[in-house]
Amino acid sequence: MAVIGLVGAQWGDEGKGKLIDILAEKADIVVRAQGGDNAGHTVVIGNETYKLHLIPSGIFYKNKFNFIAAGTVINPQSLLNEMDNLVKRGISIDRLKIDSRAHVIFPFHKKIDELSETAKGQLSIGTTKKGIGPCYMDKTERAGLRICDIISPNFKEKLAAVLALKNDIIVKIYNDRPLDLDEIYNEYLGYAKRLAPFVADVSSLIYDAIKQKKEILFEGAQGTLLDLDMGTYPYVTSSHPTAGGFTTGAGIGPTLIDQVIGVSKSYTTRVGMGPFPTELDDEVGKFIQVNGNEVGTTTGRIRRCGWLDLVILKYAARVNGLTQLVINKLDTLSSLKSLKVCIAYELDGKEIKDFPPDLADLKRCKPIYKDLKGWDEDLTKLTDYKDLPKAVKDYVEFIEKEVEVRVSMVGVGQKREQNLIR
Repeated sequence: MAVIGLVGAQWGDEGKGKLIDILAEKADIVVRAQGGDNAGHTVVIGNETYKLHLIPSGIFYKNKFNFIAAGTVINPQSLLNEMDNLVKRGISIDRLKIDSRAHVIFPFHKKIDELSETAKGQLSIGTTKKGIGPCYMDKTERAGLRICDIISPNFKEKLAAVLALKNDIIVKIYNDRPLDLDEIYNEYLGYAKRLAPFVADVSSLIYDAIKQKKEILFEGAQGTLLDLDMGTYPYVTSSHPTAGGFTTGAGIGPTLIDQVIGVSKSYTTRVGMGPFPTELDDEVGKFIQVNGNEVGTTTGRIRRCGWLDLVILKYAARVNGLTQLVINKLDTLSSLKSLKVCIAYELDGKEIKDFPPDLADLKRCKPIYKDLKGWDEDLTKLTDYKDLPKAVKDYVEFIEKEVEVRVSMVGVGQKREQNLIR
């Protein structure tokens, strides 16, 4: 296994949580390196379903360390709720570590996020309104507060300086009520006391573990097309859910990562706004949405659904340097007699196979489809790849040939045992 990074190869929601849970069994350490509680991983163990938002999915194994690295942004209330819920369900959090460099989300971040989205009206980008973007903005402006700040003796002084500026924005720009310093300070002082025992230099711990030949899994949140630089800007997240985000977010060099696994659905979905070339606004799209239970883990929003887009997967393979690909939710497509797969786009009368960086161009792209045979069989009870119907294998092999990345595993359900090694 060595050091592996696992990324979403689409717009997120590809079923990474299940695969992370499977790979975590062989790992010594599982690391979350970017994003905040706007992400969501669903893990099904037996008859129990767990929904994680910031804590790495390796938490379900007693002998694994789970690290939240510096590239994340942390809402302490949300994180502590997640920790408490796991403990109530008998899951130990003793081996959880949080990097002191990680930035902290405050009530003014959430308030500004909400006010900003409302003010944009039809130009809003569909954020989760959890304060993720404003927190990363403060980080970039070098005005943010980190975990090391909220556990320091002069926390109130630092908070007061930041809040004064934020209240100016809230009152003068958005004509809303200012937030109270003492109220926020007392609330976050309580959070700081509870989180302090978990704080560590995660970057150093990871590097030491690599030198000791430990098995390490970097779990990605969101997906390639939501990357701040390489995604469908501005309809993106505020961090880097591509392979490069592991190195900057965790504080290790790129040469220390041995493999990068991309995760894709057997079709395409996205939540929120922005162009979506293969979107299906018809009965087939509705069938995929219902049959695949396409509802956001974090937001509860209905996901937009469409045919599999190989232009996107080839782009993800290039941007992330994918060494393997996992195709999830093949079972969702069962009973569709004919399938379409997008192999290229038509843009202004010309065929293109590269994902366009300009959003205006992407909006004008029309998918060029390849028709493939569907299947009627129920796949959810199968436990061996060789038992899959020929049409399913043909579908997988077509994806592999087009993307030029080996498909090493496929998913036919939510449970651990429903991932079939190829």
